[in-house]
Amino acid sequence: PDYKIALNDKILINNIETNTTKIVGENIKLNIVHEDNNLIVINKPSGLVVHPGAGNRTGTLVHAIVHHSNGELSDIGNNERPGIVHRIDKNTSGLIVVAKDNFTHMKLSKQFSDHTIDREYVALVWGKVIPKKGKIESLLSRSNRNRKKMMSSNIKGKNAITHYKTIETLQDTRGNTVASLLLCKLETGRTHQIRVHLSENGNPIVGDKVYGRTPKNKTKYLHEQTIEIINSLDGQCLHAQTLGFIHPKTKKKHIYQCDIPKNLRNLIDSIKKQGIEK
Repeated sequence: PDYKIALNDKILINNIETNTTKIVGENIKLNIVHEDNNLIVINKPSGLVVHPGAGNRTGTLVHAIVHHSNGELSDIGNNERPGIVHRIDKNTSGLIVVAKDNFTHMKLSKQFSDHTIDREYVALVWGKVIPKKGKIESLLSRSNRNRKKMMSSNIKGKNAITHYKTIETLQDTRGNTVASLLLCKLETGRTHQIRVHLSENGNPIVGDKVYGRTPKNKTKYLHEQTIEIINSLDGQCLHAQTLGFIHPKTKKKHIYQCDIPKNLRNLIDSIKKQGIEK
């Protein structure tokens, strides 16, 4: 802060740690939806980090799949991401596919880059979404104020497209719409895409502490039990429900689905009770 780098200055950095040591598997329970000789489809719980990084050197999904597969995973990329073709956020639950070999990894990666993967998410958001069905498109880039956050920009960033439709609206004890359950389909898969798009649309995801907060005007007429459930959430109410792709080996279309997690179902049911009580 006291000195600004000038032209021709030299910077010497010692003892750089690359953190590329080979992963040692950990016996972490996995919810496996499908497994064959080429890939694994896993229903990841909220709170589980996909791969090691700053602050998360152990206890990740990677550690779990290394243990489960005895290390027989694709090795494209660095040593800390064996098998990882794509990611979902730590506090987002749902389906993720892992490759066991490099051929499968490359073929799946190509489908992701070509945007031919089917990905549908269920999101519980605050308020009433207008219109009920629509398309949100923007350029996404990192926030200048907080590099851990993403934001839409008019001048730079990667094109991001989210399609959504309202499945159900939920009312409080006075009949006001307090939240909406959405089905979101990704045309692209940018970092935090759905979370940013819905927040900027005025409907942040319930439980998202980065892109939204619990609005007092929405919880004013909710029962205390419902508010307790909201306050106890361990992440945003966003669930990767559907994952579809062409299997690299069989060339057949595979579509996988998984139910929303219990805590999200309990919250939805709790809010629903508000509207039927007089």
